[in-house]
Amino acid sequence: MEDCVFCKIRKGELPSTILYSDDDFMIIKDINPRAKIHLVAIPYTHVPHIEMMTEEGACVLGKIILKISHLQEELGLVGGYRLLINQGENAAVSHVHIHILGGEKLKEF
Repeated sequence: MEDCVFCKIRKGELPSTILYSDDDFMIIKDINPRAKIHLVAIPYTHVPHIEMMTEEGACVLGKIILKISHLQEELGLVGGYRLLINQGENAAVSHVHIHILGGEKLKEF
């Protein structure tokens, strides 16, 4: 999508600190952190809503969650972390993505 911030980051049109990338997704530092460690995992395929996702896209979300668990030490997430999936127009960016929060004791909500 032309005006999607995450799609522009993927194309190199906007700067970002990329901590991990493969053929399906990337993990970047959030530019407006809400925790000591605040990262965002972004599937490369632009999908605004989970209900629009294909089975392949759902598998990418599963792959992201598994990869985060394997990278927790490198990402500074030892001791626990929180994953939040954002999607749709009410999200800051209408592109399905996962926020990764950690590095400190997180407040309950």
